[in-house]
Amino acid sequence: MDILIMVGQLLLGLTILVGLHELGHMLTAKWFGMRVEKYAIGFPPKVFSKKIGETEYMLGAIPLGGFVKITGMVDESLDTEALKQEPEPYEFRAKPAWQRLIVMMGGIIVNVITGIVIFIALNYYYGESYLPASEVKYGVQPNEIGQDIGFQTGDKIVALNGKPLEKFDDVYSMDMLLGRDSYYTIERNGEQVKIPIPADFMDRMADNKERMFFVQPRVPFVVGEVAPNSTASKAGLQPGDYIKTVNGESTQFFSEFQAAMQKYAGKPVTIEVERSSKPVTLKATVNEDGTLGFYQKPLVEYATRDYSLGESIPLGTNQAFGVITANLKGFGKIFRGEVSASKSLSGPIGIAQIFGDTFNWYKFWSITGMLSMVLAFMNFLPIPALDGGHVVFLTYEMISGRKPSDNFLENAQKVGMVLLLGLMAFAIFNDVFKIIF
Repeated sequence: MDILIMVGQLLLGLTILVGLHELGHMLTAKWFGMRVEKYAIGFPPKVFSKKIGETEYMLGAIPLGGFVKITGMVDESLDTEALKQEPEPYEFRAKPAWQRLIVMMGGIIVNVITGIVIFIALNYYYGESYLPASEVKYGVQPNEIGQDIGFQTGDKIVALNGKPLEKFDDVYSMDMLLGRDSYYTIERNGEQVKIPIPADFMDRMADNKERMFFVQPRVPFVVGEVAPNSTASKAGLQPGDYIKTVNGESTQFFSEFQAAMQKYAGKPVTIEVERSSKPVTLKATVNEDGTLGFYQKPLVEYATRDYSLGESIPLGTNQAFGVITANLKGFGKIFRGEVSASKSLSGPIGIAQIFGDTFNWYKFWSITGMLSMVLAFMNFLPIPALDGGHVVFLTYEMISGRKPSDNFLENAQKVGMVLLLGLMAFAIFNDVFKIIF
């Protein structure tokens, strides 16, 4: 069931984004009087199709993309027979270069608009909930990767790249992790210390199961939800219990409690809790995986903020284009050799895992908005067979006044298809490799 939820979200998100992307091509083509032979979501074999006017609308069985077939255009179908005849007025190749350029940009533009609209809507409808940095009074608890770059238990993060930290989640922002010469300013024993982010930090996190959470807020906690029939339930733990000690060891913070659980995995323990201001002693045997079976409830106050439509528009727009900025920074690190492409790039399996095995609309639309901007960015890359490749050739034609030959465009399309298929194969193999190893 978990896998079905992940796959279902991936397919729904891709169907929406691919459908809108191809719709952008089709509508601009029809606007300029070009004949659109086919509008397809997914690749053959055909599952469903219906012809309306001159256009066949098709749903394919392979839901990893889509296409629009415009008469007189060298595309992924490589159907060049019609190109041997003189162009008809309704063909793509018969139209002025500026019209053809708008058609090729149509899908990218629609994806950008879609991403912006999604982020604006999320801010307007849900507002924002965040952990103020002022609530992290006891500093942070670093994991192994956090310790490797210099964090210590109890460090208080006070600034990011010299700017005061207000929202704790900004510690994990892509601006910080992908930026050049980024650094944290922390307060330790009354002194301020700078902790630089290594150039290969993203690679290090890719090797770590906890990934982004290299430091976590060190805050007191109480027992939240207790799983039925769990060790915690059998021991008598109740929601709201404040766990003071495990076998006499202080567990004021959840990181201390986790350390105690790992230490006593598979062993009996004595747990001292405070319940309704009264001490209670409980006995339990820790599970072999170092858990008892409850969710923690951090004792912190999250801040919330609602945004008006006027506030949501610039905020959502900045968030949308922030995705593209992060992609540019990420590719820059790959080209400079600071991060590994195999660890940074994901295919459909990796994207499905990002959606996760639970569903909620906020997360779904957040990821879909991000993917819409990524799809626009990737399609704008100057690779033959992508929209960006066509844009390069059309820009050359507009500047030089000379149109590349149909034979050249056909060969470029073939090269581009080989590159794209190779990249797709690499991404899928890479996803499988990450799961296995």
